[in-house]
Amino acid sequence: MPCRSSRWVWTIFYCVVTVDGRRFEVTHPDKVLFPADGIAKADLVDYYLQVAEAALPHIRDRPVTMTRYPDGIDRQGFFQKDAPAYFPEWVPRVQLAKRGGTVAHVVCNDAATLAYLAAQACTTPHIGLSRTSKLGNPDRLVFDIDPPQDAFAEAVAGAQAVRQLLEELGLQPFVKTTGSKGVHVEVALDGSADFGAVREFAAVAGDLVAARDPTRLTTEFRKERREGRVFVDTTRNAYAQTIVAPYAVRALPGAPVATPLTWEELTDPKLRPKEFSLRSIPSRVEQGVDPWAGMLVSGQPLEPARARLAELVRAAAPPDG
Repeated sequence: MPCRSSRWVWTIFYCVVTVDGRRFEVTHPDKVLFPADGIAKADLVDYYLQVAEAALPHIRDRPVTMTRYPDGIDRQGFFQKDAPAYFPEWVPRVQLAKRGGTVAHVVCNDAATLAYLAAQACTTPHIGLSRTSKLGNPDRLVFDIDPPQDAFAEAVAGAQAVRQLLEELGLQPFVKTTGSKGVHVEVALDGSADFGAVREFAAVAGDLVAARDPTRLTTEFRKERREGRVFVDTTRNAYAQTIVAPYAVRALPGAPVATPLTWEELTDPKLRPKEFSLRSIPSRVEQGVDPWAGMLVSGQPLEPARARLAELVRAAAPPDG
């Protein structure tokens, strides 16, 4: 890192990058965004160009919320939902309804847009759970497995418990590190159910998983009531909520990356929550490692799983009297 291919044209204060015929400036390309690691803005742009082929299938056609750190991750950053007026016309937008109006979110459909966001010091793109063509119907279901600090093994156990239930329900789960301390378990849906149905399903499933192992798992939202247990968070399954995109860099020392894994990789006792980084992921992608290849062709209807879940909940209920 960085590769600095012929697409880069350098000047004293900025460089011009050309990606698939799209040209844009990267101002202050040597601005260090990750001080402890010496990672500059140009390195971030280069990273997203290298992983674009793997990342874009999971980002494309979704509203993006940007996490931006223009002065580096050791300074105050900010979330930004609306696309600024100065963004190029070739960067797509989609209008999302909000109370009292709409918000124009970026839609990241190509490598040029992904790299342009990095040039705006967007370290971490977060994505919506629905596509722009059907904003009210998610095609992703997510369980955010959030362990107590430095308890990654507990997060792994929680993810396995969620996996077991989902497979009982006939769904195919996928897993990724978040690049922080936990993991996401995700399911590709066919988009036939709306957010209300998906969120209700996720909440009931989360409660059942926690009820099966109440000493280790909880769906209690308030931290002070979790009592050191792993939080199985299902609240992201709602309109306008977001999750960290696969292959996104987190604004943390070491520049860890949210990384799709195989279930076998997750059970490796040597695995750490920040195992993969901006510096290591490009070679993994280059080697053709794609644990989520099946994600893009596995969209499933929710209704059969909802019916089966209702049966399991009834079976688990204590007898009357």
